[in-house]
Amino acid sequence: MARSNHNQLTKGSQLFSRKHPLSCWVSSMFSIYAGGIFAALLLGEPVLAVLKSNQSLILATACWYLIFYSPFDIVYKFCKILPIKLAIALAKEVTRAKKVHDGVHHAAKIYPSAYIIMVIIGVVKGNGTSFLKVFERLLRGFWTPQAMEIMQPSFATKACVIASLVFVVDKKTDLISAPHSLVYFGVVVFFVYFKLSSVVLGLHDPFIPFENLACAIFFGGIWDAISRAINKGGDAAGSGLKDNKDTAAKKKE
Repeated sequence: MARSNHNQLTKGSQLFSRKHPLSCWVSSMFSIYAGGIFAALLLGEPVLAVLKSNQSLILATACWYLIFYSPFDIVYKFCKILPIKLAIALAKEVTRAKKVHDGVHHAAKIYPSAYIIMVIIGVVKGNGTSFLKVFERLLRGFWTPQAMEIMQPSFATKACVIASLVFVVDKKTDLISAPHSLVYFGVVVFFVYFKLSSVVLGLHDPFIPFENLACAIFFGGIWDAISRAINKGGDAAGSGLKDNKDTAAKKKE
Protein backbone atom coordinates (compact mmCIF):
# COMPACT_ATOMS: atom_id res chain seq x y z
CA MET A 1 0.00 0.00 0.00
CA ALA A 2 2.90 2.35 0.71
CA ARG A 3 4.19 1.56 -2.79
CA SER A 4 0.73 2.31 -4.18
CA ASN A 5 0.72 5.69 -2.42
CA HIS A 6 4.15 6.38 -3.88
CA ASN A 7 2.78 5.56 -7.34
CA GLN A 8 -0.18 7.93 -6.88
CA LEU A 9 2.09 10.80 -5.87
CA THR A 10 4.21 10.17 -9.02
CA LYS A 11 6.80 12.91 -9.58
CA GLY A 12 5.82 14.85 -6.48
CA SER A 13 6.20 11.90 -4.12
CA GLN A 14 9.65 12.84 -2.86
CA LEU A 15 8.76 16.49 -2.32
CA PHE A 16 5.50 15.59 -0.54
CA SER A 17 7.11 13.00 1.73
CA ARG A 18 9.81 15.53 2.70
CA LYS A 19 7.42 18.39 3.36
CA HIS A 20 4.58 16.41 4.95
CA PRO A 21 5.99 13.24 6.59
CA LEU A 22 3.14 12.99 9.13
CA SER A 23 0.45 13.25 6.45
CA CYS A 24 2.35 10.74 4.34
CA TRP A 25 2.57 8.26 7.23
CA VAL A 26 -1.06 8.69 8.35
CA SER A 27 -2.41 8.28 4.80
CA SER A 28 -0.26 5.19 4.26
CA MET A 29 -1.39 3.57 7.53
CA PHE A 30 -4.99 4.50 6.69
CA SER A 31 -4.58 2.79 3.33
CA ILE A 32 -2.96 -0.31 4.84
CA TYR A 33 -5.65 -0.76 7.51
CA ALA A 34 -8.56 0.58 5.43
CA GLY A 35 -10.45 -2.72 5.31
CA GLY A 36 -10.39 -3.18 9.07
CA ILE A 37 -11.26 0.47 9.72
CA PHE A 38 -14.23 0.48 7.34
CA ALA A 39 -15.52 -2.88 8.60
CA ALA A 40 -15.28 -1.66 12.21
CA LEU A 41 -17.25 1.48 11.30
CA LEU A 42 -20.00 -0.57 9.65
CA LEU A 43 -20.23 -3.05 12.53
CA GLY A 44 -20.05 -0.45 15.30
CA GLU A 45 -16.74 -1.77 16.65
CA PRO A 46 -13.72 0.22 17.93
CA VAL A 47 -12.06 1.71 14.86
CA LEU A 48 -8.58 1.89 16.39
CA ALA A 49 -8.64 -1.81 17.28
CA VAL A 50 -6.86 -2.47 13.98
CA LEU A 51 -3.77 -0.83 15.50
CA LYS A 52 -3.64 -3.06 18.57
CA SER A 53 -0.85 -5.23 17.17
CA ASN A 54 2.42 -3.39 17.83
CA GLN A 55 4.37 -5.83 15.69
CA SER A 56 2.09 -5.28 12.69
CA LEU A 57 2.20 -1.49 13.10
CA ILE A 58 6.00 -1.45 13.38
CA LEU A 59 6.31 -3.64 10.27
CA ALA A 60 3.92 -1.40 8.31
CA THR A 61 5.83 1.71 9.42
CA ALA A 62 9.15 0.13 8.44
CA CYS A 63 7.82 -0.68 4.96
CA TRP A 64 6.48 2.86 4.62
CA TYR A 65 9.81 4.35 5.67
CA LEU A 66 11.85 2.22 3.27
CA ILE A 67 9.54 2.98 0.34
CA PHE A 68 9.62 6.75 0.85
CA TYR A 69 12.98 7.46 2.49
CA SER A 70 15.49 4.86 1.30
CA PRO A 71 18.65 6.37 -0.28
CA PHE A 72 18.18 7.17 -3.98
CA ASP A 73 14.68 5.65 -3.79
CA ILE A 74 16.37 2.27 -4.15
CA VAL A 75 13.71 0.21 -2.33
CA TYR A 76 10.86 1.67 -4.39
CA LYS A 77 12.80 1.09 -7.63
CA PHE A 78 13.58 -2.46 -6.51
CA CYS A 79 9.88 -3.12 -5.93
CA LYS A 80 9.15 -1.88 -9.47
CA ILE A 81 11.24 -4.67 -11.04
CA LEU A 82 8.76 -7.01 -12.73
CA PRO A 83 9.56 -10.26 -10.86
CA ILE A 84 9.54 -8.45 -7.50
CA LYS A 85 6.41 -6.50 -8.41
CA LEU A 86 4.72 -9.74 -9.45
CA ALA A 87 5.69 -11.52 -6.23
CA ILE A 88 4.35 -8.63 -4.12
CA ALA A 89 1.12 -8.51 -6.14
CA LEU A 90 0.52 -12.26 -5.78
CA ALA A 91 1.25 -12.16 -2.04
CA LYS A 92 -1.25 -9.32 -1.77
CA GLU A 93 -3.92 -11.41 -3.49
CA VAL A 94 -3.32 -14.34 -1.13
CA THR A 95 -3.76 -11.91 1.76
CA ARG A 96 -6.89 -10.49 0.12
CA ALA A 97 -8.48 -13.93 0.00
CA LYS A 98 -7.79 -14.37 3.71
CA LYS A 99 -9.27 -10.95 4.50
CA VAL A 100 -12.46 -11.75 2.58
CA HIS A 101 -12.76 -15.08 4.37
CA ASP A 102 -12.14 -13.52 7.78
CA GLY A 103 -14.64 -10.74 7.04
CA VAL A 104 -17.40 -13.20 6.11
CA HIS A 105 -16.60 -15.37 9.13
CA HIS A 106 -16.59 -12.39 11.51
CA ALA A 107 -19.90 -11.01 10.19
CA ALA A 108 -21.47 -14.49 10.43
CA LYS A 109 -20.71 -14.56 14.15
CA ILE A 110 -22.50 -11.25 14.73
CA TYR A 111 -25.36 -11.66 12.22
CA PRO A 112 -25.75 -15.42 11.63
CA SER A 113 -28.69 -15.12 9.23
CA ALA A 114 -27.87 -11.82 7.46
CA TYR A 115 -26.21 -12.99 4.26
CA ILE A 116 -25.96 -9.52 2.72
CA ILE A 117 -24.04 -8.24 5.74
CA MET A 118 -21.58 -11.13 5.43
CA VAL A 119 -21.00 -10.27 1.78
CA ILE A 120 -20.60 -6.54 2.49
CA ILE A 121 -18.08 -7.08 5.29
CA GLY A 122 -16.17 -9.61 3.19
CA VAL A 123 -15.93 -7.13 0.31
CA VAL A 124 -14.97 -4.24 2.59
CA LYS A 125 -12.31 -6.31 4.34
CA GLY A 126 -10.89 -7.50 1.04
CA ASN A 127 -10.78 -4.17 -0.77
CA GLY A 128 -11.32 -1.46 1.83
CA THR A 129 -8.54 0.66 0.34
CA SER A 130 -10.56 1.34 -2.80
CA PHE A 131 -13.69 2.26 -0.84
CA LEU A 132 -11.80 4.74 1.33
CA LYS A 133 -9.55 6.05 -1.45
CA VAL A 134 -11.28 9.45 -1.45
CA PHE A 135 -10.67 9.92 2.28
CA GLU A 136 -7.11 8.60 2.07
CA ARG A 137 -6.30 11.16 -0.61
CA LEU A 138 -8.03 13.82 1.44
CA LEU A 139 -5.51 13.14 4.21
CA ARG A 140 -2.85 14.18 1.69
CA GLY A 141 -4.73 17.32 0.71
CA PHE A 142 -6.34 16.04 -2.49
CA TRP A 143 -10.10 15.99 -3.08
CA THR A 144 -11.08 13.52 -5.82
CA PRO A 145 -14.82 12.73 -5.53
CA GLN A 146 -14.77 11.06 -8.95
CA ALA A 147 -12.76 8.21 -7.38
CA MET A 148 -15.79 6.83 -5.49
CA GLU A 149 -15.56 3.05 -5.74
CA ILE A 150 -19.33 2.46 -5.87
CA MET A 151 -19.55 4.60 -9.02
CA GLN A 152 -16.91 2.63 -10.93
CA PRO A 153 -16.18 -0.62 -9.08
CA SER A 154 -12.73 -2.02 -9.76
CA PHE A 155 -12.10 -5.63 -10.66
CA ALA A 156 -10.80 -6.23 -7.12
CA THR A 157 -14.17 -5.21 -5.69
CA LYS A 158 -16.08 -7.44 -8.11
CA ALA A 159 -13.76 -10.35 -7.33
CA CYS A 160 -14.28 -9.79 -3.60
CA VAL A 161 -18.06 -9.89 -4.14
CA ILE A 162 -17.78 -13.26 -5.89
CA ALA A 163 -15.41 -14.62 -3.24
CA SER A 164 -17.71 -13.44 -0.45
CA LEU A 165 -20.70 -15.09 -2.10
CA VAL A 166 -18.77 -18.34 -2.44
CA PHE A 167 -17.76 -18.28 1.23
CA VAL A 168 -21.32 -17.48 2.34
CA VAL A 169 -22.80 -20.27 0.22
CA ASP A 170 -20.15 -22.67 1.50
CA LYS A 171 -20.75 -21.66 5.12
CA LYS A 172 -24.53 -21.39 5.19
CA THR A 173 -25.79 -23.93 2.66
CA ASP A 174 -25.09 -27.45 1.42
CA LEU A 175 -24.80 -26.43 -2.22
CA ILE A 176 -21.01 -26.80 -2.19
CA SER A 177 -20.01 -30.36 -1.31
CA ALA A 178 -16.24 -29.78 -1.50
CA PRO A 179 -14.22 -29.45 1.73
CA HIS A 180 -13.87 -25.93 3.08
CA SER A 181 -10.10 -25.98 2.64
CA LEU A 182 -10.54 -26.80 -1.06
CA VAL A 183 -13.07 -23.97 -1.48
CA TYR A 184 -10.65 -21.58 0.20
CA PHE A 185 -7.81 -22.76 -2.04
CA GLY A 186 -10.02 -22.26 -5.11
CA VAL A 187 -10.73 -18.66 -4.10
CA VAL A 188 -7.00 -18.03 -3.61
CA VAL A 189 -6.28 -19.46 -7.07
CA PHE A 190 -9.05 -17.26 -8.51
CA PHE A 191 -7.48 -14.10 -7.08
CA VAL A 192 -3.93 -15.08 -8.01
CA TYR A 193 -4.82 -16.12 -11.56
CA PHE A 194 -6.57 -12.88 -12.46
CA LYS A 195 -3.88 -10.75 -10.82
CA LEU A 196 -1.26 -12.63 -12.81
CA SER A 197 -3.30 -12.06 -15.97
CA SER A 198 -3.55 -8.36 -15.15
CA VAL A 199 0.17 -7.84 -14.55
CA VAL A 200 1.54 -10.08 -17.31
CA LEU A 201 -1.16 -10.03 -20.01
CA GLY A 202 -2.86 -6.70 -19.30
CA LEU A 203 -6.27 -8.35 -18.74
CA HIS A 204 -7.81 -5.89 -16.29
CA ASP A 205 -11.54 -6.67 -16.02
CA PRO A 206 -12.98 -9.81 -17.64
CA PHE A 207 -16.41 -9.02 -16.17
CA ILE A 208 -17.07 -6.05 -18.46
CA PRO A 209 -18.62 -8.03 -21.39
CA PHE A 210 -21.01 -9.78 -18.98
CA GLU A 211 -21.86 -6.47 -17.31
CA ASN A 212 -22.67 -4.88 -20.67
CA LEU A 213 -24.90 -7.82 -21.57
CA ALA A 214 -26.68 -7.71 -18.21
CA CYS A 215 -27.21 -3.94 -18.48
CA ALA A 216 -28.65 -4.36 -21.97
CA ILE A 217 -31.08 -7.08 -20.86
CA PHE A 218 -32.06 -6.17 -17.30
CA PHE A 219 -31.33 -2.46 -16.83
CA GLY A 220 -33.10 -0.78 -19.72
CA GLY A 221 -30.46 -1.05 -22.44
CA ILE A 222 -32.74 -2.83 -24.91
CA TRP A 223 -35.64 -0.44 -24.35
CA ASP A 224 -33.37 2.59 -24.72
CA ALA A 225 -32.06 1.20 -28.02
CA ILE A 226 -35.61 0.56 -29.27
CA SER A 227 -36.66 4.05 -28.20
CA ARG A 228 -33.73 5.62 -30.05
CA ALA A 229 -34.51 3.57 -33.16
CA ILE A 230 -38.18 4.64 -33.09
CA ASN A 231 -37.27 8.29 -32.57
CA LYS A 232 -34.69 8.13 -35.34
CA GLY A 233 -37.23 6.51 -37.68
CA GLY A 234 -39.81 9.17 -36.82
CA ASP A 235 -37.32 11.97 -37.45
CA ALA A 236 -36.35 10.42 -40.79
CA ALA A 237 -40.00 10.08 -41.82
CA GLY A 238 -40.72 13.66 -40.81
CA SER A 239 -37.69 14.90 -42.73
CA GLY A 240 -38.75 12.94 -45.83
CA LEU A 241 -42.30 14.34 -45.66
CA LYS A 242 -40.93 17.86 -45.37
CA ASP A 243 -38.66 17.31 -48.39
CA ASN A 244 -41.64 16.05 -50.44
CA LYS A 245 -43.68 19.12 -49.52
CA ASP A 246 -40.81 21.42 -50.50
CA THR A 247 -40.43 19.63 -53.84
CA ALA A 248 -44.16 19.91 -54.55
CA ALA A 249 -44.13 23.62 -53.71
CA LYS A 250 -41.24 24.24 -56.10
CA LYS A 251 -43.05 22.44 -58.93
CA LYS A 252 -46.13 24.64 -58.45
CA GLU A 253 -43.97 27.74 -58.73
